[in-house]
Amino acid sequence: MSLRYLGLVIMAVVLAWTPLRAATFELPPADEAVIGESRKTTTRYEDTLIDLARRYSLGYNEIRGANPDVDPWLPGEGTEVVLPMRFILPDAPREGIVINVAEMRLYYYPLARAGEQPQVVTYPVSIGRGEWATPLVTTKLTGKVKDPTWYPPESVRKEHAADGDPLPEVVPPGPENPLGEYALRLGLPSYLIHGTNKPFGIGMQVTHGCIRLYPEDIKSLFEAVPIGTTVRIVNQPYKAGWHGDELYLEVHAPLSLGEGKAKPSAPNNLTPVVAQVVAATQGREDYPVDWDKVRAVVNGQAGIPISVARDRPIAAAETSIAQAATPGPAQTQ
Repeated sequence: MSLRYLGLVIMAVVLAWTPLRAATFELPPADEAVIGESRKTTTRYEDTLIDLARRYSLGYNEIRGANPDVDPWLPGEGTEVVLPMRFILPDAPREGIVINVAEMRLYYYPLARAGEQPQVVTYPVSIGRGEWATPLVTTKLTGKVKDPTWYPPESVRKEHAADGDPLPEVVPPGPENPLGEYALRLGLPSYLIHGTNKPFGIGMQVTHGCIRLYPEDIKSLFEAVPIGTTVRIVNQPYKAGWHGDELYLEVHAPLSLGEGKAKPSAPNNLTPVVAQVVAATQGREDYPVDWDKVRAVVNGQAGIPISVARDRPIAAAETSIAQAATPGPAQTQ
């Protein structure tokens, strides 16, 4: 084997396993909200959905929801996998950081310089589980810490002790620190946006309330975002938005946000979705909404934007999702 050929092989392996940068998009006009395009990839024999999720800066629930019929651990050689890389922006001011816990995704709107095209950068995140639900608030970024030290709260130490995994009072920086290498402080005591030493959990409800990112994503955000940035944490399982003259609907499974906090609407509840679609079509009342398709998208909860117009073609990368959400005769009666 020549050295040149060996070098090409090594480069291909490195590129195959190197995570891609977070998705950065030009900010659409104020009356539009859809960014990105879904894609497809074909697996190698050693791939898992977790591997692909990290490589394409997706969360586990995102890629799992877009590929319900694919074995997440053993997809097999040559399996076609949808990469859900199209998003509807949350219904919130397009400034600072917006975190939508329902889709477990963070949107960062960096300030554009004069003459520059405004952009939005988006990252998958993990959020709080059970009684440690991530709070829905508007706050500020108050500090940035490289190689943070973790001081586990007493409640977390009690949980670990009960599981036979006692924690020290102080966890120094290093590979055992669950905060990872970077942390962003919020004007909200005890809550951080930080990295992780367990990247396989990104895109799931697994934290004690903090917002957790892939190591490469938190590094990128840490370097880009200034102290004082506004941070809005919202819960929007249903999002409707325009892309040109096409209306899209994106539905996520509603979350249970813990005792004493916001409760999810009932599964498959059409009322908030109808309100979203009606609000989106104000001034375009003649838009041909396919309400059977709306119902199917709500039932499917695939977390991927799908056109809800009658008789409109669907992007190739979203065909399998749309087919899974297509109502049969029994559903339309």
